Amino acid sequence: MMSTRLANLLGFCACVGLLGFAVFAQYVLHLEPCPLCIFQRIGIFVIGVLFGLAAIQGPKRWGRTAYAIALGLAALATIGVSLRHLYIQSLPPGSVAACGAPLEILMKYFSLHEVIAKVLTGSGECAKVDWRLLGLSMPAWVLISALVLGIYAVWANVRKPAPMLRF
Repeated sequence: MMSTRLANLLGFCACVGLLGFAVFAQYVLHLEPCPLCIFQRIGIFVIGVLFGLAAIQGPKRWGRTAYAIALGLAALATIGVSLRHLYIQSLPPGSVAACGAPLEILMKYFSLHEVIAKVLTGSGECAKVDWRLLGLSMPAWVLISALVLGIYAVWANVRKPAPMLRF
């Protein structure tokens, strides 16, 4: 049985791997991320930071529960963005606005609340599917990853941890 710290460290490493692949897809495969993709990256980043903090801190009983709740909520938010992205991708051509402003332009001229609302409405760039693996697009893989990470995070932090070995 593994310790809670090791379990959280493994979750952190999984998030680093996912973000590493996102960077690879952007700079090597030349797949430019749309605003919803960036929001999904932020979600995985937040999950990774929480896993990392939990691994460093090694919280006790109530702290583990707090981390489980925070990680579960971050995973749910990421799942929500992924579902929205998949919904936009499933719409027939022409039913989504042709293009939207880049995220950095939106951030410059609108409040954070307005930016989130505009991004979640989606645009043509979010509807385009550039990449598939086993028939699933990138947001589908993020959805699966966030679901697995969320379940794993709750399990890793609410289960009875392995006893620490003292030398």
